[in-house]
Amino acid sequence: MKLRVALMLGALALVGGACQEAPAASPKPVKPAPAPSRARPKDVSAEDYVMPGLPRAHVRLKDAYGGVHRVEVEVAATGDARTRGLMWRKALPAGQGMLFLFPEEDVRGFWMRNTLIPLDMLFITSEHRIVGIIENAEPRTLANRSVGIPSQYVLEVPGGWCQANGIVKGGAVEFEGVSTVPISP
Repeated sequence: MKLRVALMLGALALVGGACQEAPAASPKPVKPAPAPSRARPKDVSAEDYVMPGLPRAHVRLKDAYGGVHRVEVEVAATGDARTRGLMWRKALPAGQGMLFLFPEEDVRGFWMRNTLIPLDMLFITSEHRIVGIIENAEPRTLANRSVGIPSQYVLEVPGGWCQANGIVKGGAVEFEGVSTVPISP
């Protein structure tokens, strides 16, 4: 009988132990979900696209009266830089602009979908002559602006700058610091 009581007490101890609540596991720290990374936009026309710095140079333009005007320019010599142009700029001071370099002469057309300011566009041949000017091009439009004559370079300056400085079709243009800038399609 002593053996039977001992067995029963042992069995109860086993069952009782199995029914006890397991000790609470120490809480694991919850890691916050990683913040979604802001991928750099790949569309060069997107407002938040960050354009790499562009080469800088100068353009000298002869006016109708024999004077010379020097413009400090950013040089757009790659496809992405030419596509981006002056999009999303809120201002362009007098005496500054952007010079677009193309691999060869062709009839050029520009639109101003995401351009916020009016611009003058000077179309320049490979012989450095102005073959046409579009003055005060209206911003935020898809209208194609072209002079219909082949050009290899296009200079954009603030709207009204050409008239204010006597810059006209046929004028001579000189580049300073452009010859070393590689041009890509």
